Amino acid sequence: MNRIDSRRLDELRPVTITTNFTKYAAGSVLIETGDTKVICTASVEDRVPPHVRGTGAGWVTAEYSMLPGATKERNQRDIAKLKKAPRSSEIQRLIGRSLRAAVDMERLGEISIVVDCDVIQADGGTRTASITGGFVALVLALKKLYDEGRISSLPLRHFVAATSVGIVGGEPLLDLCYAEDSGADVDMNVIMDDSQNFIEIQGTGERSGFTRGQLDELLGLAQSGIEQLLAEQRRAIGDLSRYKPRESAIRKIVVATGNMGKLKEIRDMLAPLQIEVLSMADAGIHAEIEETGTTFEENAMLKAKGVMELSGLPAIADDSGLAVEALDGAPGIYSARYGGEGASDLDRIQKLLHNMEGKDDRRAKFVSALAFAAPDGREFVVRGECHGVLLHEPRGELGFGYDPIFYDETYRQTFGEMDPGLKNSISHRANAMKLFFEEMKKIHATGEQNVNQ
Repeated sequence: MNRIDSRRLDELRPVTITTNFTKYAAGSVLIETGDTKVICTASVEDRVPPHVRGTGAGWVTAEYSMLPGATKERNQRDIAKLKKAPRSSEIQRLIGRSLRAAVDMERLGEISIVVDCDVIQADGGTRTASITGGFVALVLALKKLYDEGRISSLPLRHFVAATSVGIVGGEPLLDLCYAEDSGADVDMNVIMDDSQNFIEIQGTGERSGFTRGQLDELLGLAQSGIEQLLAEQRRAIGDLSRYKPRESAIRKIVVATGNMGKLKEIRDMLAPLQIEVLSMADAGIHAEIEETGTTFEENAMLKAKGVMELSGLPAIADDSGLAVEALDGAPGIYSARYGGEGASDLDRIQKLLHNMEGKDDRRAKFVSALAFAAPDGREFVVRGECHGVLLHEPRGELGFGYDPIFYDETYRQTFGEMDPGLKNSISHRANAMKLFFEEMKKIHATGEQNVNQ
């Protein structure tokens, strides 16, 4: 039998995998198998689907679409149909299942990777090309996560690739183009890993059934083609020897707070690093750490070191408060004790407003210092601030502390009026946490000591 493109019956179409094909995705490739061309991009999301949330495991999924102009007759966009076409839905589920077989979700942690496969030119084998190229994009995304310190090893179980086989005119063929596929007596898609395990087999007798002997012959043909595709993947991905598992510097950490909201914020922040975050009660600590420092940074570090010494584990602590320009930074580190023992938030606000009487300079800032201390001597502290002005009377029922008199001039409302989601994204603690997370990534992944002076 003479094939349309003069290939041997057991010959793949020419395969080209171009990496870093797009700018913004964590991993991207253009895979070309003959005249079939698919762009595969892998994007990272710091969340997982509800069914795996809270388990510590990650997730890999895929989306597939054939773009208009990919075939001779314009293909309608899925969005124009108000829902994804059944064929696209079936194919993207296949791609997702295949790629999940390649990844150890427990080692990935609570991170999702979405692999988008967009066919820009179709000549048969689009789903198998999407799996083969999608795997390369997935590994590139994992490499980036490793380099950023967000994972401590590449959570790969296997390489995964796919190809099509079929019987056309009584002959078994490897890697069918569209003309061969549309006229095939038997059509089959085969997905395998690099240990010669089958992940999925989709086989259909289009015009006739097929025997066990023919099935074995087709699977052998597919295996030989997939071995070649695996070699192409390795060439595209490059050397993985430097991505050796590294012992995480931090396994558990204790937060020096009894505030459950603050504990949740820190737990959510550190979730991508797969660190178990403990409360003081979890660590069996019920003592209070005396704050004798003269700055937010000193008090935060005193608390972190105190909890670290009591627990024997790395610890996090923060110290925060309000600093008013006209009062030379008061109430400052005494913000929570301003007004005396047993004073309420309203008592502290009233005392502050009394002390501000007659003062034209109403500038103020919230300050948060976050400190880290470990038993091996590593430590650092970061500082976050947000700036505003003090009103002459409280406004708003939200928030706590001095929020009702702290006015944000950008959003033209007090923290007591502001939506909590907005406040938590621009607050002093949010700004400190961003810096803290960057330092924790370095310590967690590389063991470097990062001390902020």
